[in-house]
Amino acid sequence: MEINVLNIKGENTGRKVTLNESIFGIEPNDHVLYLDVKRYMAAQRQGTAKAKERSEHAGSTRKLGRQKGGGGARRGDINSPVLVGGGRVFGPKPRDYSFKLNLKVKALARKSALSYKAQENAIVVVEDFNFDAPKTKDFVNITKNLKVDGRKLLLVLPEVNKNVYLSARNLQGTEVMLASTINSYKVLNADVLVMTENSLKTIDEILNK
Repeated sequence: MEINVLNIKGENTGRKVTLNESIFGIEPNDHVLYLDVKRYMAAQRQGTAKAKERSEHAGSTRKLGRQKGGGGARRGDINSPVLVGGGRVFGPKPRDYSFKLNLKVKALARKSALSYKAQENAIVVVEDFNFDAPKTKDFVNITKNLKVDGRKLLLVLPEVNKNVYLSARNLQGTEVMLASTINSYKVLNADVLVMTENSLKTIDEILNK
């Protein structure tokens, strides 16, 4: 699949890039995508929910009533879960929700996500660019020139570019990522991918190991 390379004015440079069929042209695997998105979302959870159980409450351990014959449920001390203000039975505890996926599974998921975007013609390739200073207005002009303004945008860069990142940071629905850290969730969550020429080379190197 060939795509025209545009400049930041939205003009065709006359050059074309060929998207690697082994990355952008595979049959997407939906189950692997599900697993990788689930892994990403699970890793975002703080896992800090905590409720006090019976032994963690401060209160007297005096037995409040007789074991039998009271007409109600058995209850021991004031911290009993059957009483208002008592401990919670099997309450949440701090935990790590993240889980592991094999490297090949994660690579297949990223290939599947990128293939979906290629099928949707939602990939724009632009020549490498830079800003002399952070300026949101300049970045907005680029999105208008590329006709991707008003859509969820994921800009993929080959390396850290502070000026470009700061220029896009305040724009809602716009995210900047490195080609080396791209993941399935971010790709699927975007309406359109804007990729620089060198970021394509980086993705080829990473996913074709």
